[in-house]
Amino acid sequence: MRAGGPRHQARELALKVLFELESGSEETPEAVLAYHAKEAGVSPATRTFAAELIGGVRENAEQLDATIQGYSKSWSLGQMGKVDRIVLRIAIYEISIARNVPVKAAINESILLAQTFASDESGRFVNGILGRVAETA
Repeated sequence: MRAGGPRHQARELALKVLFELESGSEETPEAVLAYHAKEAGVSPATRTFAAELIGGVRENAEQLDATIQGYSKSWSLGQMGKVDRIVLRIAIYEISIARNVPVKAAINESILLAQTFASDESGRFVNGILGRVAETA
């Protein structure tokens, strides 16, 4: 796992786990998290925060997807890249539901994740959607 604070590492871990689960893994979320947490060598606190993000995104998936679709002007959920979609779900969960992080921090982290795991264009796309979400948060 790349350098970064524990919360960044947790978001990256959550992205990897959610990506694998969405890709059709037959493992439980807990098993996928345990595998990736061990591989990355993260602290228990980082793993706990990642688990909170994963659980929150999974429990609120319908609401999160509706929010993404409502703010996406040109792309349906199915047309979006998988990384973009998952990054948006995590950020919108943090901004609109958990509300335990400054909005600007959630947006900046999301842009970084999208650029790291997808592309610079993904970073711009994520920024555009989250900017609209933040206006109403």
